[in-house]
Amino acid sequence: MKSETLDLDERFGKEYAGHYVFSEITWAKRNRIIQLYTKYSRFTGQVESSDFVAIQAETIMASLREQPQNKPITLEKLLSEDSENGIPIDLGELLSKVVNKLCNVSKEDSAFLLEQSEDKSQTKPSQSSAYVKSSGGPPTSSQDNQQKPSSNSL
Repeated sequence: MKSETLDLDERFGKEYAGHYVFSEITWAKRNRIIQLYTKYSRFTGQVESSDFVAIQAETIMASLREQPQNKPITLEKLLSEDSENGIPIDLGELLSKVVNKLCNVSKEDSAFLLEQSEDKSQTKPSQSSAYVKSSGGPPTSSQDNQQKPSSNSL
């Protein structure tokens, strides 16, 4: 598995200076993290919401193999919205970039997860959807399935 070493100076603060090692995580681990923080519709199976920040934080922690003895990077700090208890934005972006590169998360994948996370505030689809999921093919519009008048006349 691939790994990446990061030696940080004090630009993010003395607390974070030191040697960090990240390694690639498995496909299964990445998918379990995504499943943990993604809510799917019982009816359509479509994504209703996804907590991109939590997915990214868990992925960073799963990939982190070594850090300085004072253990400055924790899941709680990655998830904190409090500027005093959280990690600096620039450091979080750097860690995300390293981990996404290692785990082959493309910009498109990141954008999709972020879009799903931001969609939480928008109107959710109703339970009676215009599309029906069939067991053997692509979704079919309910309008396509309506009976058409017969052109045969008796």
